[in-house]
Amino acid sequence: MTEGPIPLTPILLTPGPLTTAPEVRGAMMRDWGSRDPAFIALTTELRERLLDVAKAGAGYAAVPLQGSGTFIVEAAIATLLTPADRLLVLCNGAYGERMVTIARRMGRAVEALRWPEDRPVEAAQVAEVLRDVPDITHVALVHCETTTGILNPVEDVAAICAAAGRPLILDAMSSFGALPLDLSRTPVCAVLASSNKCLEGVPGIGFAVAERAALERVAGNSPSVSLDLHAQWQGFEGDGQWRFTPPVQVVAALVEALRRLEAEGGPEARQRRYAGNLATLLAAMRRMGFELYLDEAVQAPIIATFRQPPGFDFRRFYDALAERGFLIYPGKLTGAETFRIGVIGALVPRDFTRLLAAIEEVVAVRA
Repeated sequence: MTEGPIPLTPILLTPGPLTTAPEVRGAMMRDWGSRDPAFIALTTELRERLLDVAKAGAGYAAVPLQGSGTFIVEAAIATLLTPADRLLVLCNGAYGERMVTIARRMGRAVEALRWPEDRPVEAAQVAEVLRDVPDITHVALVHCETTTGILNPVEDVAAICAAAGRPLILDAMSSFGALPLDLSRTPVCAVLASSNKCLEGVPGIGFAVAERAALERVAGNSPSVSLDLHAQWQGFEGDGQWRFTPPVQVVAALVEALRRLEAEGGPEARQRRYAGNLATLLAAMRRMGFELYLDEAVQAPIIATFRQPPGFDFRRFYDALAERGFLIYPGKLTGAETFRIGVIGALVPRDFTRLLAAIEEVVAVRA
């Protein structure tokens, strides 16, 4: 068998998986024994660093779980809500709707409060519903809806939920590690995220940063064995070990990614880099005639959604960029023809300068 040349690694302009640093990929080159003290210490470091990113104090615990971000969302809903509880999901995109689907599948009562995909959640409307519907026990919100890249008002919603005595479950999948989140000041019951987005690790781990008091109340509550967040937490608290075989190389990569986040200056510095990427992208895309789907005031520096111009052939556009080493994302909206370009990952504005030169070339050929 003749081996061909190894293809160049593409630049991923997606909301995850995303482009990772060589050091993060290199961390996966070692094998680990999952019950070995060295790996247990690595897991301990992982959990401590996740708490630090969230600015969480002693009242919180970090609970990683094998799988994608959806796994940790399902684990949290199944564990933190009892069959007698009722969840209110604040929806303005596909990932809020997915939480509704998960709650129903797990046998939990759920209601949805919806906004159009180009409008952020309105805290005042949430307050009205919580006042008028007393049997709602929990609220769930997506921080940054990567359906469009819209940013939702976490602090305002969290304050309203706390005043109403309803725990808030926050899907911070595409914001954790870059957008501001301070659990010492923002009352959130559980923050859910994954390894392969703003933390710039590789796919394979979801995690919850959850209130210990909330976890203590839900022993035996989950209908699942592998997705039992309480049992997973108790396993870590007992001997520092994962209950079931962990993705050891993914853990090592995530710890290295968290070390790099600290060295960069933490989430604040990472947000500035991503904002620079977004500014470079938006300025050039406007010059080329592409219209941003969202009002820029609610656009998070995570992923940008652009309207497709008349006669636009997304498949040809995608393929032409892929040939040049750039992978973008199709649209995920129900009511508009769009495509998306992510600005997160181990990328800097000069990477976007190269991307935009490629887009300009592709557009010129199409014209």
